[in-house]
Amino acid sequence: MIRGWYIGASGMNAQQNRLDAISNNLANVDTAGFKKEIPVSKEFSELLLRRTAADGVYQTSFGSADAAPVIGTVGLGVETNELYTDFSQGSFKSTDTKTDLALGGEGFFAVQTPAGERYTRNGNFHIGKEGILLTKEGFPVLGENGAIHVPDDKFFVNQDGMIYTNEDNQLVDRIKIVRFENERHLKKQGSSLWNTNDIAGQPYIAEGDGRPRLLQGYTETSNVNVVNEMVQMIEVNRAYEANQKSVQTEDGMMETLWSKVVTVNR
Repeated sequence: MIRGWYIGASGMNAQQNRLDAISNNLANVDTAGFKKEIPVSKEFSELLLRRTAADGVYQTSFGSADAAPVIGTVGLGVETNELYTDFSQGSFKSTDTKTDLALGGEGFFAVQTPAGERYTRNGNFHIGKEGILLTKEGFPVLGENGAIHVPDDKFFVNQDGMIYTNEDNQLVDRIKIVRFENERHLKKQGSSLWNTNDIAGQPYIAEGDGRPRLLQGYTETSNVNVVNEMVQMIEVNRAYEANQKSVQTEDGMMETLWSKVVTVNR
């Protein structure tokens, strides 16, 4: 019976993790370039039930065999395995602001932070006092030649990321857009930033068909569907209550068992 407590408790923990992910998704529904998280659960290893009336191991010409065949399994609950990031494309929102950029396809902007190079899908940029293209947090957006210097917001960016001045059509730089071998393993670091690791691989500049098109005057909205998240929240609440009731039922059974044992011993 004690096993039932742990199974119910593991289900409650898994549903709590789902609820945390849903809450985070809903909180960032208006964050440009945000990618929703989906918690993935897995079950613990199962115990094999064998028929106890059988008389153990017997010998054969090929070795030994078990005379107690498996007649069923007992699950031991679930646990949260990982938070999977859904990198599906968000829709485009027109802002008519020259410094706003959106990526149509897989890839990331590269930005320079005090902790090193980081990556983002949030193209809500602005021009700093020194004429450098910056993120909302003040981090320089990187071109292939370093930080991007533009005199003012009078510049043009084509779909390949080439930046030209409006006055004399002079090439300023090309926006650095990177890809990874295993993008699903990138780690979120807050402020719409991502960092790589050994599993995700080192960044490389996207080229050719693997390079996303770039849209100026647009931002990419989050890929969170509010209706779906609300429906999942209702499912989580009901599943949590079901696991909670199972724990309460196990507790009642244990109370009855101990009261009966005490009565018999007296």
